Amino acid sequence: MTDVDTPFFAANGYVNLGQVLAGEALQEAIQLFDEDRSASGWNWSLYSNHQTINCDTLVTSPAVDGLIRHPLILPAIESLMGGPVCFSEICARHMAAFEGEPFQGWHRDRPRWDDHAFRMDYIQLMLYLSDVGPATHCFSISPERLDEPQLEKDVQLKEGGIVDLHGPAGTAVLFNISVLHTATVRVTEKERKTVQVYYGHRDRPALSNDSSIPATLWRDHADAETRAFYGNLNDKTRKYLAAFE
Repeated sequence: MTDVDTPFFAANGYVNLGQVLAGEALQEAIQLFDEDRSASGWNWSLYSNHQTINCDTLVTSPAVDGLIRHPLILPAIESLMGGPVCFSEICARHMAAFEGEPFQGWHRDRPRWDDHAFRMDYIQLMLYLSDVGPATHCFSISPERLDEPQLEKDVQLKEGGIVDLHGPAGTAVLFNISVLHTATVRVTEKERKTVQVYYGHRDRPALSNDSSIPATLWRDHADAETRAFYGNLNDKTRKYLAAFE
């Protein structure tokens, strides 16, 4: 299990777990990413902030389950969330080299949930599959204490500042999706590869309709815990199920 700095998370809304993938495990993850882009490019689409994304990676590359429930990551997520979690969304994201004007799109994905110790309804894993530094695109966040009132965007950026999360391929960052964050697009000759996974509480609403959940995981899997982890179905999954049964 990866130890998680809970006090730091409470004071900042995020925590950097460091390089959790290395060696053969890292190379396998990168290969999975690259093969998905190559074999399932038809399911990758343009997105804001100079990104192309595939949010149905569980369908096109089922082995990504090994990253979603990685034993060095999932326990830290459960610790911060306060118990068992469920899958909410996954998006593999690619950012190509860029020669234009650098930009950011600061946003909060969802509101805080005040009934949680960290006011956290959903948590996101940001997993770098390429080296990220000052000369590449990166993930940026404006740290905020989770026990203080949330500020408007401009005030938060001024008072909380900005942290650019850099690290080698295999680096994992966890953050409360209610905290202000952005993809930072830089002039660079390097590409950035990430796998970004959202997790929620099992008794809370589904986060989004971006990712379909295969029935092989939530209905047909032999393991009860796997079925429970993937069992918080969104409307997209339900509609696809009804259409193909």
